[in-house]
Amino acid sequence: MEEVKILLVEDEKKIAEALKKGLMEQQYHVEVAYDGLIGKKMVETYSFDLVILDINLPGMNGYELCKEIRKRDERIPVVMLTALSATEDKIEGFDAGADDYIVKPFDFKELLVRIRALLKRIYQNVPTGNMLKVADLVMNLDSKEVTRAEKPISLTAKEFQLLEFLVRNKNRVVSRADIALNVWDIDFDTKTNVIDVYVNFLRKKLDKDFDTKLIHTQVGMGYILKEHV
Repeated sequence: MEEVKILLVEDEKKIAEALKKGLMEQQYHVEVAYDGLIGKKMVETYSFDLVILDINLPGMNGYELCKEIRKRDERIPVVMLTALSATEDKIEGFDAGADDYIVKPFDFKELLVRIRALLKRIYQNVPTGNMLKVADLVMNLDSKEVTRAEKPISLTAKEFQLLEFLVRNKNRVVSRADIALNVWDIDFDTKTNVIDVYVNFLRKKLDKDFDTKLIHTQVGMGYILKEHV
């Protein structure tokens, strides 16, 4: 890629200045917005390759801003950088459309690793086909539509990513660490149950109304999506 343009939406000026300095030293072009409404206007006016945003912002909070960004662009990576560390906050962030969620205080080197991983995944992915099928489950990777037995199933962006990973690894046990690394781009955190929560979300939507269950737990090992039971 050519010069990467990053929008940083952060109301604490000292943090914003330090982050901007550090990112610019890594050859990123950085623009800063100090409240959510300014951030929204900048996204609408300019083109960015990645957005980093706080949640507790004046004008418009990070959840709402992320939703607005997603309405305009489903592909641009969004990283939430916040002091809110509860599982519920993380789930709300991912449901709003965030690709990653980093809790303050954080290691700047870790932020750089996450940014590079997201940029690589989003902009350097090789197309792998537009449709994925397992049993009576069909995923359209272009329209983001999912059906099971021709019945439409509504998924959030993060649920869709998790299901895509499970489908691509059908009939193979994947650990929670595998899921964390490939779906959330993070090292496995034993203190969070976000992955288990999202697997349960998928189960309720995909398996609850069907006799044949697709998603199974392998105790002590992880999860497996089975084509045949």
